[in-house]
Amino acid sequence: MKRFAVVPLLLTLCVVRVFPATVDTVNVFSGKMDKEVKTVIIKPQSYDGQDAFPVLYLLHGYSDRYDGWVNKAPHIKELSDTYGIIIVCPDGAFGSWYFDSPVDPAFQYETFISKELIAWVDGHYSTIPSRQGRAITGLSMGGHGGLYLAFRNQDVFGACGSMSGGVDIRPFPNNWDIAQRIGSQRDYPQRWEENTVMGLLHLLTPNTLKIIIDCGTEDFFYAVNERLHDELLYRNIPHDYITRPGAHNWEYWGNAVKYQALFFHEYFKSRP
Repeated sequence: MKRFAVVPLLLTLCVVRVFPATVDTVNVFSGKMDKEVKTVIIKPQSYDGQDAFPVLYLLHGYSDRYDGWVNKAPHIKELSDTYGIIIVCPDGAFGSWYFDSPVDPAFQYETFISKELIAWVDGHYSTIPSRQGRAITGLSMGGHGGLYLAFRNQDVFGACGSMSGGVDIRPFPNNWDIAQRIGSQRDYPQRWEENTVMGLLHLLTPNTLKIIIDCGTEDFFYAVNERLHDELLYRNIPHDYITRPGAHNWEYWGNAVKYQALFFHEYFKSRP
């Protein structure tokens, strides 16, 4: 019996993901803190220095740094291209919580981001230099920062968001260096009230900010996000709220940022 060897013709297709967006790593000087702050800036392929582009400020979490997003979720470069937005990822230091710390002059990150960084970006890139062209969001500590900074600076940001955000710091008095930034909760309870997102809802009026909140059901911040959602409903503050199975990790955030980028794109499109 003759045996025939069948040799299949295999066509190997190699797909290489290409991100035409360009990534700049810059040093931005903070006069308030008297130091340079490293920042990643992603420009879409369509950026030509002539047309003005909207800007999404994307904040990292506790213990991470300025390049956390671009290294751990590199598809944000594709989102920059798809939606024609500049993405800015500043360094928020180890446990800044994006406060202007009343006890540590080295941690003045509200002033840095909402004033110094924005002025620098608008001065060095072709941006839409108004709240209609700016949004801010982040993950975990950066999720707190996204809402905190926008609520307190509504003349600067027109839209904001949070992914797995620590939107109420009060249940965590011993965690993540918060007490080092604003003092202990026992000694300075008023500071904890004034510097938690849940304590800033009185600053909101309906439809003044576009808001998106996202948190996984297995996240240790899920309960505080649920409470924030309920309180916003009670106060008649429109917002998008997304929850689905997921924990406090990059698998969740890499997915969540896609929804947020689309949300902000729709906001930017709706602006005159």
